[in-house]
Amino acid sequence: MKPVIVWFRQDLRLNDNPALATAAASGRPLICLYVLDDDTPGDCRWGGASRWWLHHSLTALDASLRKRGGNLVLRRGRADRIVRALVKEADAEAIVWNRCYEPFAVARDKALKEDFKADGIEAESCNASLLFEPWEIRTASGTPFRVFTPFWNAMRRNEPGRPQPAPRNLTFHPGIESDDLREWRLLPRKPDWAKGFDWTPGEDAARAALYAFVDHASGYKTARDIPGMDGTSRLSPHLHWGEIGPRQIWHAVHTRERSDGAETFLKELGWREFCCQLLFHNPSLPEHPLDARFTKFEWHRDETDFTAWSRGRTGIPIVDAGMRQLRQTGWMHNRVRMIVASFLIKHLGIHWRRGQEWFWDTLVDADLASNAANWQWVAGCGADAAPFFRIFNPVLQVEKFD
Repeated sequence: MKPVIVWFRQDLRLNDNPALATAAASGRPLICLYVLDDDTPGDCRWGGASRWWLHHSLTALDASLRKRGGNLVLRRGRADRIVRALVKEADAEAIVWNRCYEPFAVARDKALKEDFKADGIEAESCNASLLFEPWEIRTASGTPFRVFTPFWNAMRRNEPGRPQPAPRNLTFHPGIESDDLREWRLLPRKPDWAKGFDWTPGEDAARAALYAFVDHASGYKTARDIPGMDGTSRLSPHLHWGEIGPRQIWHAVHTRERSDGAETFLKELGWREFCCQLLFHNPSLPEHPLDARFTKFEWHRDETDFTAWSRGRTGIPIVDAGMRQLRQTGWMHNRVRMIVASFLIKHLGIHWRRGQEWFWDTLVDADLASNAANWQWVAGCGADAAPFFRIFNPVLQVEKFD
């Protein structure tokens, strides 16, 4: 039989992977593909911390496939061209992928699907990244939500689908050449950078982190606000890269733990969904404020101030601690993220996009939708935003939470 291509993107797992399950159910031999695309116009180029994670996550996924008799085929270049070329090279008659929701990905995938279908190639996309598609949760008038609480209330009235186990019997198509991951040079060239990244990427580590968190989820409502405690799930990078899916997380927490802490955590998954639907319906979110009145806002341009902020040298202890934590570990506690963002925007008067760009390069969980929506939330120019004059007082934040 002619093969089917499974195009992995931000779904680097075998369990609860609808694209993989769909391809396996066809009975065709599989070609498992990942494309590193630094060429497509748009926000597709991963930052330094993300590349570190991606290297290790691809290594873990390839190892999982090899245990089942296959491997991960790596190609680098403009994704639409790479995928079209591989379909011809392998004489594939079908291709399946899980949807991404960044604007450039939506446009690219739509064009690819139309081209493949015109050529008689089966092309199917699935949902592995969200509990609900961005077009499924709507207001009573049928429009997208712009305020989180009613979005969450509407979402909570629906039951997410149940996660599915990995397909048991996988058959792979042989003889497809792959790039050498080491030649992609995703790991940092400076030997001292990323040495403090105390993370284990991969599907197995993601599931272990989930079950470790579930055992302590009852205390999440309080513990999540204390930066000095290990009170959060630390699942965000695993979730962003798709080493674990939101359905797996939702059902693990919802079925094993019924408490205010668990409900608060599920609400954070809801906020992630809200951010994604904001980006889907507002493709310019990373560049332009949702509140158009802020378009002409006069921002302060001071590279000395920005450098002090980014290096953790402002003299404000909790701000500096957070920025140093980010630089050393690729991650920052959520409350501290809000504090440092508020300080950059409200105290230093520097454009929220500068902070968004810095986070994009330094966070292992950098996500276009969450990054843009959260920076606009702090700035007061986005959806469900606090008023622009609301400021996180770093001194009071220390007194309350540190």
